[in-house]
Amino acid sequence: MKIAILSQNPHLYSTKRLREAGQEQGHDMRVIDYLRCYMNITSKKPTIIYKGQPLENFDAIIPRIGASKTFYGTAVVRQFEVMDVFSPNQSQAISRSRDKLRSMQILARAGVGLPITGFAHATQDIDGLIEMVGGAPLVIKLLEGTQGIGVVLAETYQAAKSVIEAFRGLDANILVQEFIKEAGGADLRCFVVGDQVIAGMKRQSAEGEFRSNLHRGGNAEEALLSPEEIDTAIRAAQAMGLKIAGVDLLRSNHGPVVMEVNSSPGLEGIESATGIDVAGKIIEFISKNAEQIEELDHSSGILSDRIRY
Repeated sequence: MKIAILSQNPHLYSTKRLREAGQEQGHDMRVIDYLRCYMNITSKKPTIIYKGQPLENFDAIIPRIGASKTFYGTAVVRQFEVMDVFSPNQSQAISRSRDKLRSMQILARAGVGLPITGFAHATQDIDGLIEMVGGAPLVIKLLEGTQGIGVVLAETYQAAKSVIEAFRGLDANILVQEFIKEAGGADLRCFVVGDQVIAGMKRQSAEGEFRSNLHRGGNAEEALLSPEEIDTAIRAAQAMGLKIAGVDLLRSNHGPVVMEVNSSPGLEGIESATGIDVAGKIIEFISKNAEQIEELDHSSGILSDRIRY
């Protein structure tokens, strides 16, 4: 198969591993910088041009879209969809996953376990918002933040009120969430491929830090996931419409709660912690499903599992 990895940097660990895994399985792997693509949007012959040449005869793509480049990146993914190229994570699902508020509302509607989360516009309603999530300590998150940036732990009521007022004074949209103290600064990353959790790791935050991101000094180890945690991760990815996802969970007193569903999860941390060939499993899934859709196209003309525009 001919598979394109949509990535800005061919030297990133995840990009290199996906390319190596695909080549090991006999596929023609290409790394495409999606920001250097431009598109001819037409119904007769939609095309994508990259470095002066049309991108043709691709069987599948693997989107690795940076958070700050979501708008243009998803436009390129959508153009591949128009050209009937298989993508495990479609443009609409990627866009949904990048909007924290929208994600929370989608997951809540699907009945997925979540921390108590509040959202408000007017600063006059701060007292009720803080009380709704159980009071201090609580976590305040910028909607536009990624990788732990713009996440603040307010340990007292007055601190929470001051931070919320400051953010709203800058016209920044924020979420307010209960602080899951019993998690002890640790979270779980469940790596979902298709309808299975293929790997899981526990990330522990550094001393004095409540965010468990590995690039913030956290450490990771393989996690033994409970059936409830596995089920929660799978349902969260399905609710978001993602076939490949990193689902972040916290272990709370009332069961696993979802913090975030990542549509471009990194491979380095989880492969290092678990020793599992995650990249290989992703390529196997894409190869199997792209072939099935191609067979359906040839036999009946029906496009399966695709969002039409």
